[in-house]
Amino acid sequence: MPNEGSYEAAQQRSEEIEQDLAQHPERYTMLTGDRPTGRLHLGHYFGTIKERVRLQELGVHTNIVIADYQVITDRDTTAHIQDNVYNMVMDYLACGIDPDKTMIFTHSSVPAENQLILPFLSLVSESELERNPTVKAEQEASGHALTGLLLTYPVHQACDILFCKGNVVPVGRDQLPHIEITRTIARRFNERFHCSVFPNVDGLLTSTPLLPGLDGRKMSKSYGNAISLSMSAEETAKLIKKSKTDSERMITFDPEKRPGVSALLTTAAICTNKRPEEIAAEIGMGGSGQLKSYVTTAVNEYFAPLRERRHSYEHDLDYIKDVLHEGNRHANEIANKTLDEVREAMGMVY
Repeated sequence: MPNEGSYEAAQQRSEEIEQDLAQHPERYTMLTGDRPTGRLHLGHYFGTIKERVRLQELGVHTNIVIADYQVITDRDTTAHIQDNVYNMVMDYLACGIDPDKTMIFTHSSVPAENQLILPFLSLVSESELERNPTVKAEQEASGHALTGLLLTYPVHQACDILFCKGNVVPVGRDQLPHIEITRTIARRFNERFHCSVFPNVDGLLTSTPLLPGLDGRKMSKSYGNAISLSMSAEETAKLIKKSKTDSERMITFDPEKRPGVSALLTTAAICTNKRPEEIAAEIGMGGSGQLKSYVTTAVNEYFAPLRERRHSYEHDLDYIKDVLHEGNRHANEIANKTLDEVREAMGMVY
């Protein structure tokens, strides 16, 4: 039997949940989200958004937080945040997120959810927070001193998941430590206050491989190597044309030695449901020009329906605001109810 906190145990639980989901989707409440620091890109779509749509359509109770408070964990400004939030909602809807089935809300609009951080902070030690790999990685990437908000980032994520009684979170392997600290907080609260307010939380491990940026590095807006969902076909073609490959004419898939070429092949593969090696063989001696043309066609054909839907939302900002207002209203109802249960358990009802 694998150790409860191990990757093997998490994988086993994930597989068991996946089997049960088909039969009993109503047993599961999912929460996930994004920081509104810029436009969503292909990495977000294939990495998480497609999975959210799948769970939504299965009948899982799905919730998405737009984590606007978390923008300031490692940034000094909230410039453009409102525009980023509205565009994020447009991207969600264009991708198939249905606001009648999925609650979309913003951190800053749900005070009771954020208030949970106070009792939750009493349940974790400083050393448990400091050894969280995401905290370490974000601190190194930002070059900032470790802020209190970044240090407590995993606890804030626990608030996101637990306020709506979330019990599954779609994650990659690298995010499992967040699930572990959420499980710990839920268990410690229930044990300390002799109650069963919070459920057990599991990660639903996604099998989608990490989609690299056009240069082979991690896909990131700051690197200029990401195709945003909001880009036009022309903008996409221009970005792909500018991407760096190499001088070798024969196209082969070799991520280590040929990161640029291999990243383009991976992008085309995920949009056409083919293997990168298969596409490389098709292009053969066609060189980088033919490769870039192939990738451009693959991406633009795949995302054409999504972009068409997105255009309709761009001209209806009132509807986007209505979606957020309704999601925030619903989130406040749930958060207030959960906070009442927490106060009751703690004997803080006066």
